[in-house]
Amino acid sequence: MKLGVVFTCLLMMVLPAAAQQAGIDTRNPYVMVEQVGNRTFERMKSSKEQIQQNPELLRTIMEEELLPYIDYQYSAFKVLGKHFDFKNADKDKLIEYIRVFRQYLITSYADALSYYDDQEVIFAPEQDFDGDKSATVRAVIRDGNRPDISVAFKVRKSGKADEWKAYDMVAEGISMLQNEIKQYEPVIRTEGIDKVIEIMRERIEKPMQLKSLDDISGNKGDKA
Repeated sequence: MKLGVVFTCLLMMVLPAAAQQAGIDTRNPYVMVEQVGNRTFERMKSSKEQIQQNPELLRTIMEEELLPYIDYQYSAFKVLGKHFDFKNADKDKLIEYIRVFRQYLITSYADALSYYDDQEVIFAPEQDFDGDKSATVRAVIRDGNRPDISVAFKVRKSGKADEWKAYDMVAEGISMLQNEIKQYEPVIRTEGIDKVIEIMRERIEKPMQLKSLDDISGNKGDKA
């Protein structure tokens, strides 16, 4: 816990602070996810023609609309895994890793949501979260005659500010975070953090490609 606080302080010195957008209630996980989700999907809808012409715009939308409400530092540490030697790790290397992971996560969310094309998004009713430190906010994406696509955002209470942030997205039972952990933990054990950074940078450098809901339905991965 103390180590996480130290690295958070270091990151605050080197990473630009994301401005809290007006009107988002970060003290209620269900309201926060629905507000951020609706704002993100609405911007994607209004930018449909531009996205078709330039899919890279998806990364900008994710960074500006979604990332301020994602606990990417927590996700970054989870991907490193419980066997990673945080105590003796080089702090500059960890900061470099989290910088790269931040961009990697933007790319991952842009890729995961690249299928959105004016579909109806319906969020599940709010559940009692009093006293909880984590919650799962569920939604379905409805697209005409296609089967509904189930989506869930896993959120946690972040620090002493009593604010909630998301740390994982699950689409059709497939956890984005668990897939990343499964992919990178063996690399960290055998080749180290430098190799993880290299792989993530290669993914970031690939151009964005638009998908369809059929791609989401046909994907396989770790269920959550």
